[in-house]
Amino acid sequence: MSGARTTPWWDAIRIRPEIINAAGQIDDVQMSLYKAVYATGALRPAYADATYYAEITYPTDLLVGLLAEIAVRLGGGADYSKARALTRLDQGMGGGKSHACIGCWQLASHPAALAQTDLGRAVFARAGATLGRNLPPDLNNPHVVVLPCDNMTPGAPVKEIDGPAHNLYERFLWRLFSKDYTLFERYAPYFNDKSKIVEALRALNRPVLIIVDEIMDYVGNGLDGAGKPELVAQDMAFLRALLDAVNDVPNVAMLVVMIGSDTIALGNESARERRTDLHDLLERNGLPATVTANADFADILRRRLFDQAPPDEIVAAAAHAFKGIHTDKPWTKNVWDNIPGTWRGDFLSEVRRTYPFHPMLMHLAEREWATVTGFQKVRSTIRIFAASVYALQQRGKSGAWAPTLIGPGDLPLSNNNVREAILGSGLVGDQRTVANFRALAENEIVNQSDDGGAARRLDLQREPVPWSATNPRAAERGATFIFLTSIVGSRPGGRRGASAPEVKAALAAPDSDFTLTDADGVVADLVNQDKGMSAVEAIAGQGNNKPARYYLSTKLTYRTLVNSLRKTITDDERDQIIVEFAQRLANTGPFKVKRFIAADVARTPTEVLATAGLDDARITRLFILDPAQFSLRNGIEQQTIDALRVAVGLGEGTSRLPVEWASSAVFAVANTQRRGRARALAVEYLARQRALNAPEVQADADLTITGTKEMTAAKIELEKAVKRAYQHVAYLAQPNPEADRALDQITFEDENQSALDGTQVWKALADKEKVFDAGQFTARVLLYQLREQDYGRPLSEIRDAFWNTPRLPLLYTGESDLQEAIYTAVVSDELAIVDGSNQPVAVTDSSQVNLASVGLRLARPRAREDADTNGTSGSSTQQPDGTKKSSTDSGEPGSSDGTEDPTNPPAAEKFVTFPLMGNLFQQPGKSEGMAQVFRTLYSMLDEGNVSYLQGTLQLVVDASTADKLAEQVRALGLGVTVRDQ
Repeated sequence: MSGARTTPWWDAIRIRPEIINAAGQIDDVQMSLYKAVYATGALRPAYADATYYAEITYPTDLLVGLLAEIAVRLGGGADYSKARALTRLDQGMGGGKSHACIGCWQLASHPAALAQTDLGRAVFARAGATLGRNLPPDLNNPHVVVLPCDNMTPGAPVKEIDGPAHNLYERFLWRLFSKDYTLFERYAPYFNDKSKIVEALRALNRPVLIIVDEIMDYVGNGLDGAGKPELVAQDMAFLRALLDAVNDVPNVAMLVVMIGSDTIALGNESARERRTDLHDLLERNGLPATVTANADFADILRRRLFDQAPPDEIVAAAAHAFKGIHTDKPWTKNVWDNIPGTWRGDFLSEVRRTYPFHPMLMHLAEREWATVTGFQKVRSTIRIFAASVYALQQRGKSGAWAPTLIGPGDLPLSNNNVREAILGSGLVGDQRTVANFRALAENEIVNQSDDGGAARRLDLQREPVPWSATNPRAAERGATFIFLTSIVGSRPGGRRGASAPEVKAALAAPDSDFTLTDADGVVADLVNQDKGMSAVEAIAGQGNNKPARYYLSTKLTYRTLVNSLRKTITDDERDQIIVEFAQRLANTGPFKVKRFIAADVARTPTEVLATAGLDDARITRLFILDPAQFSLRNGIEQQTIDALRVAVGLGEGTSRLPVEWASSAVFAVANTQRRGRARALAVEYLARQRALNAPEVQADADLTITGTKEMTAAKIELEKAVKRAYQHVAYLAQPNPEADRALDQITFEDENQSALDGTQVWKALADKEKVFDAGQFTARVLLYQLREQDYGRPLSEIRDAFWNTPRLPLLYTGESDLQEAIYTAVVSDELAIVDGSNQPVAVTDSSQVNLASVGLRLARPRAREDADTNGTSGSSTQQPDGTKKSSTDSGEPGSSDGTEDPTNPPAAEKFVTFPLMGNLFQQPGKSEGMAQVFRTLYSMLDEGNVSYLQGTLQLVVDASTADKLAEQVRALGLGVTVRDQ
């Protein structure tokens, strides 16, 4: 079970108001000496106040030492020589140089105010120890000359600050003499005269502090840009003289900031020569200094980010929360003993130093980030950590999960300020790589809306577990640590990325419910390229001493891009592409219309079909149902079946719709299991389509070729899957007039058949006698289909029956088939068309059969009717339409004496209809009689005496023979249904 809840750090320690107000951003983290000295009003920064400056500044030993040296030089009187005159700050970008320059300015400009702070007290104490006595509180009223060279353009003075000055020497004098024009004019001509510069410094009769910030910004490319050789000569001559002069004047101190002595990119050889010249002068006349060390990071951060120290009991409680997991044997053996760092040796002491940050994170910043060339050390660390504590505090205060201690996996990459602070810190070498890692953070770890990214999705989709509440972002935390160790390229010792034990340490939680096995599972999912991060690369382990390592690769591969894009595809996008393919692949075949019925998940399937307007008159329709909402089989088909029953008019109660033309509507429906396959391939296709369109692929010929091939292959596979998914056909059936109407189905078993193909659907329906295939509907078939009550009905009703009566098969070409059949029957004197007066109407062409007429009707030919009426002897036979027909005693039609009537020759064929229904169980005589009937039928079929056959047999047979019978029927291409009785 989880341990007792400790007081959250966001309730135990307050973030500084300026950070809260800036939503985690510290605008003045890159302090400006220029602003501190010259800005006024609203532009004047808060750190221009000595008290506030000291409040946010941790008194590191190096900073206190630098300020104490200057204090001794300025206020030490005759003992000024106990401190150096010239100091050069040459510390990497973001290492605290500007911060130190402002501290020196505060010391000289506001010594009394600074002395009231802990920083000032430390400085004056250190200086007093050097002198063996206390310094005067005002340091003998020193004067400060500030040359902020990063805000000074050679040859372009600012009148408000520089007055009449033009070159750097004159700008120095104007500041030295506090705008005293007389003194300025006296010394202005002597830019390269060391003695005159010494004299000018002595003329003030008070200590002088000279601060020259970012000198290379001025004398490097700046002087080249001025395009004034005379100015270049004057400024360099002045600097050489000044750097020599400050050592010769008591109580004068000079601080020069010149970074990157051998790394700053300069435009030409002249600039490089000036840099070398200055470097040599600074080395000869002064001493280098730094103001921060890597070990100071934790203290500097806490002072800069929080306005008070945390209570010791809360810190101790937070450290104690990790005791269980730190002493657990499996964790110790497989994780803690296999990761670098000494922070576990005295965990409580380390937590006291780093709280609210986890010592493992601070170890990463102090021991690894700080050694990366380009990393802006203190400045970048402050930005990263400030953005992180603000974002996590907002989570914690809103009731969401936040870590007990902020570890190396807890920097929230979903927060734009955090992510950009990391990417802009100098840890990443170039802008292209920065862009690549930005994309990796978004796609592989967590997106800005905090609901996507491969790792984040693993956490969001995880089934509830005992540690869900105490470590809900386990995968994201592990992925974040892999990200942080990947952006630096090579870690100490040439290591790349993060080891498996380190990843587990980063995602560990102070909860006994979260076991090592749980951590193993999270890491396994995370580094699985199909399930987790697709851009992760693994370096195989070599025994216990060399565990597996993981890193994120920014090298673009087509597979990586596809894997990444695959995870961005939504279910709606997946289903929509299936719809597009289904619509494109479908064809009408003999159907007059094909129409797609789109899903509407906001409504039930029944509501969708009931309101889709399916009931079109005298048109054979193939309706393709959207597989996103309609499918059959796999036990989830009932809603679809219910919807189809309502659509064809078979609903019950209030669900029964007044559907008239359902017989001519056929539905193509997807199979549930095959739909799943199509959905998987739809995702693959979309991922490849997007990958091919990606700018990075379009810009690479090889990737474009690969992408084109893969997308083409994916398209082919998706087309096959969509066709195969539409495995079912549903329609309204009535095998014979005595049977009830029912919803029937056809299932395609052949992989090459699809309900999207109207031709194949029609063929299958023809096998089930639901439709007539091409050429099957003849005059003879028409006569067979007619019933007694059809004679005398208007042609329009006869026509409509072939579209709205399910016992009648659908016509292949529609009305033209019916016209041709009626015409053929009329001209062969098997049918007649009569008008309202019952007079025959002559037709000379099938097109003259007006099927829309309500006045014209079908009738038997007059001669045949007369024969039926006048016949007085012989037996009668049942016609297919249910009428009786008389014959002579000899059995020959049209003759009473058995001789053939030449005017009325006997018919070449006869319709024979008989019912097949009855119980044959334990009735051997009846069974034998039926067997004899089938033997006779067999002989007729065998001899080719049967030209047309229609009907449906329903038998209850012995189970041992059912399959054999069904197999023989299927061999004829006929549909057969076998079910348990």
